Amino acid sequence: MVRAQIERWAAYSHHLKKIRMKSFLLGLAGLLLSAFTFAQDAAELHETAKTFIKQGDYSNAILVLDKALHLQPSNVEIGKDLAVVYLIQKDNDKALEVLRPFIDNDIADDQAYQLAGNIYKSKNDAKEAAKVYRKGIKKFPESGALYNEFGEMLWLKNDKSAIQQWEKGIESDPQYSGNYFNAANFYFANNDYLWSAIYAEIFINIDPVTGKTPIAKSILLEDYKKLFTGDYLRNYSTKNSFEKALIDGFKKQSSISNMGITPETITMIRTRFILDWEANHAEKFPFKLFELHKSLLEAGVFNAYNQWLFGTTQNLAAYQNWTGTHHAEYEEFNNLQKSRLFKQPKGQYYHR
Repeated sequence: MVRAQIERWAAYSHHLKKIRMKSFLLGLAGLLLSAFTFAQDAAELHETAKTFIKQGDYSNAILVLDKALHLQPSNVEIGKDLAVVYLIQKDNDKALEVLRPFIDNDIADDQAYQLAGNIYKSKNDAKEAAKVYRKGIKKFPESGALYNEFGEMLWLKNDKSAIQQWEKGIESDPQYSGNYFNAANFYFANNDYLWSAIYAEIFINIDPVTGKTPIAKSILLEDYKKLFTGDYLRNYSTKNSFEKALIDGFKKQSSISNMGITPETITMIRTRFILDWEANHAEKFPFKLFELHKSLLEAGVFNAYNQWLFGTTQNLAAYQNWTGTHHAEYEEFNNLQKSRLFKQPKGQYYHR
């Protein structure tokens, strides 16, 4: 009889374990389903908010994004969108309130750091802005945007260390155009026309149709005028072997500038320069900009390229006349310009 009771008890215990396991699995499935539903709801709310943003209905966008962020408080994309909408509404404090937890908890991406830093910059809080930019750069050392914004904030205070940020941005993220534009302006203002010219032209090729492009073209034309004025090339002193190669190459062509600095003479100078560079320096100093010059020469459109760079700035009417009298060359360059994408590679940084 005792044996029968033991067997009944064992069977009951086994049955009880099965019930408990089933309950556990059902509970776990419920939790997973709940988590999935929350994620799904947050994603759906985010998409709904994006529709409101496109429609310009920012009040409803804020309402929906706020609900989505409560469901997924660590979702940086939702947080950034909510902060941007607050910025559109000119509510900087609310935007910061949204971004701050991501930064404090070290889960922000580089764009979130950029947004927060820019808000502090707009509030004239340079100390907090610098703190955010530095923290962002430490976490994202290859973010050209963060170096650019940090440099701009320093430059607003007339702090010349801004150029160190722009240079680091160029070295770390060579395809981000903003650092080239700011560096070109900085070097022009500080009479370093060699690097101003290089950076201005790279900027123009990365961003050929932005609002800043005409400014960069004007800087580039003035750079070439300054390069060949007086004793600039003769007095340029450097220990940088890349710079020495540039200066020596320009010196060889300086007599052409006696005819004045025009799109035509600049084309002559640059054509002879690039042929000399290819023969003597290209292997040691591979450089995307000069590789572009070579390819345009080989395609027979280098003259058109220089007209586009310098002619539109020096004399627009003369440039328009040139396009009319060189229609085939202009069209060939124009088609090539539309199809090409200039990419400045890493590892071609020589400004040390």
